[in-house]
This record gives sequence, C-alpha cells and structure tokens, in this order.
Amino acid sequence: MADGRLSLRAPARRRAPSWWEAAPWWGRVLAVFALSRVVTTAIMLWGADVQARLTGDPVPDYATFATNWDGQWYWLIAVAGYPAELPVDESGHVTQNAWAFMPAYPLLLGVLARLGLPFPPLAVLLSLVAGACAALLFERLLRGTGMSAGQALFGVVLLCTAPLSVMFQVSYAEAAGLALLFLALLLVQRRLFWTLVPVVVVMSLTRPSGLAFALFLLLYLVVRIWRWRRAAAAHPLPAREFWGVVVAGLASFASGLAWPGIAWAVTGSPSAYLDTELAWRAGYLGHGELVPFEAWFRGIAFWIDFAGAADAAVPGLAIAAVVASGALFAAFLLTPWARRLGDLRLWLAAYLVYLMAVFFPQSSTWRLLLPLAPALGAFAVPRSRVLRVALVVAGVVGQLVWVYFCWVRMPGDWSPP
Repeated sequence: MADGRLSLRAPARRRAPSWWEAAPWWGRVLAVFALSRVVTTAIMLWGADVQARLTGDPVPDYATFATNWDGQWYWLIAVAGYPAELPVDESGHVTQNAWAFMPAYPLLLGVLARLGLPFPPLAVLLSLVAGACAALLFERLLRGTGMSAGQALFGVVLLCTAPLSVMFQVSYAEAAGLALLFLALLLVQRRLFWTLVPVVVVMSLTRPSGLAFALFLLLYLVVRIWRWRRAAAAHPLPAREFWGVVVAGLASFASGLAWPGIAWAVTGSPSAYLDTELAWRAGYLGHGELVPFEAWFRGIAFWIDFAGAADAAVPGLAIAAVVASGALFAAFLLTPWARRLGDLRLWLAAYLVYLMAVFFPQSSTWRLLLPLAPALGAFAVPRSRVLRVALVVAGVVGQLVWVYFCWVRMPGDWSPP
C-alpha cells in the first residue's frame, strides 16, 4: 500500500536456487572432481591406445595402464615387501630397489590385496579416494586463507585439471601424500598442533616430506614469534601453541629420518636408503655421494649439455638457470595474488629448499613438484573469466602432453615419470 491506496501488483517472486547453488560446498567440490576425472580418464585411455600402437602390444585396460612405471614397484612391495639384502651390481654399487619407496601406500594395498582383490584396480581406487579427499581439503585450506567460496572452488578446479592431476587415478602414492599434506597444512592453519603429530608421521611414511615439513614448521614458528613480539595483543602466542609447534616439528623431523633408519635396521647398511636413492641418478651422473644443493646444479648442467650447448658454456648456464628459477619463484611469492595464501607461502618456500637440497632434476621432476600445489590458490584469486578458461585449457593440454611424453611407455624409453 502506498499513499493510502491498495497496490494490485503481485509481489516479485524470488528465483529458486539451482541445484548447483543449493548444493553444499562438499557436493560442489566432489562434482568438480568427478567431472575432471571423466576428462582425465579419456586422456589416459587415449594414452593406452598410443602406447599399444607404439609397442605393437594389445591395448592395455585402464588399471593395467595406470600401473605403469613406479606402479610396478608398489605392486612388488605390496606382494613381496622389502628386500633384506640390497641388490648390487658387479662393481658393488647398490642398484634400484624397493627401499626407495615409502611403505604406507603399498603395505596398505598389500593388506587389501590379501583379501583377494586384484592390485591394479585396487591401487587406482585408493588413489581416486585419496584424490577426492585432497580436493575437499584443498577447498577448506583456501577458504581458511580468506578466499571467497567461488575463488576456493576455482582453486579446486585448477587442482583437478592441472597437468599432474593424472596422479589422482594411477598406482602412485602421490594422491595419498597430497591429501595428507593438505590435512597437515589445514591443521596448522587452524592451530591444532597436537592433532598434527600423528598426521605428519603417516604423511612422512607415505611420501618423502617429513624434513621439508619440519623446515616449514620452523619457519612458521619464527614468523609467529616475530609477530608476537611486534604486537602481542594482535598476535598472541600461547604456550600450548608454542610447544605444540615444537613437538610437531620434532615429530616431523624424526619421521623424515625414520624410513632411512628402518632401511638400516633391516638391511644392516647405514646408508641403505641413501644409496638406493642415488642409484636412480647413477644413469645420469654415475655413482657418487650426496652433496646438498649440488645435484640441482649438476642436473641442470646435464640437461643443458644434453641439449647440445657448448661445453664451456654449460656451468655458467646451469648456475644462471638455477638462480633465475629461484628468483622467479621468490618474485611469485611476493605478488599480491600469492600473498593471499598467507602462511602457505612458508610451505612453498620450505619444500622448494628441500627439493634443491636433495633432489636431482630428471624426468620425474614434474611429479615431485606436486606438493607445491597450494600455489594454485594464487591463480584462483583473479576473477577474469578469460584468464580462468585459459588456465583450465592449459591444464588439460598439459595433461595430454604429460601423458604422452611421460606416462606412455615407448620402445627404449628411459624416462619414468
């Protein structure tokens, strides 16, 4: 009624929310994950057909194709466990063997396989479940940084369409490791440090991550102390949280050393795990010792030389490439988009330092960069539709490229993913 007159106009009806809008956050995340798996499955089936044409073998079924490469090692561990004696070559050097692989994923599969379930589909199913959990945890992690629901969901889209999202449905431990990593980061974000302790133990026995996470917790504690000293009222540091971070950090550090210790106890060789890891780079550089941070420079030099650069220019180019990569990554962490990630940037820095200290860059480099996935959250901040579509298309194209060049087993292929 207006001016004392009765209005005959019917009240405007509110539009009923669509099923997508009415769905809970976890329903939307799982829908994104499921749709992305349809795309990735199609790419993997295409890869299986390509592999068959290149090798002349019959087209493998999906589960068999998804158990390529290290999937064979996980299968061996699930069935036969770890060797009590290290295999050696004619010169006495340790050769590639099962001790390079953390036990949580294959031993769990071994328990399930003893119930009569075939390993390949079982391993794929476990990775799918872990991948779905990773997507759910990633959404919560991004929401915890202050991102909107739409931004966090698009971050999940980027995670599920990224080139390495193939790992969510193959016989590798990466999906389980990433889910545990996201859970650990979420517990830090919510300051549940005592609950974090068992998580970092299991995570460290799923993928090599304990030492990197211990470094992250050290950086996190330093930042918390610095904030507290600057403004105690705004950034309190209760004793319970302080000691929680300390205990979780020590547990993570000890867990990072646990598997080498177990390998020593079983085989009798103090360097069993390290010698096994070094066996994987012997084909590139020959046998040698682990010198922290040296392998990254030598690895880049190897690939520059492999590309045909002049011998005299190789060392300088390798140093320039490593320094430039580090500088670009540091610049990324300082961008406004990355700053929205908050303390997650400390994990990104810690993990990159860890990789540069111990890892030799080779064909599996891209897979080992997967724990840097929280960086995808930075690209979820912009709202440009053009940019978002371009990022998703680039991710799917990246999957095609990665499956063809890394996952497909070609005759004479020496580059496991």
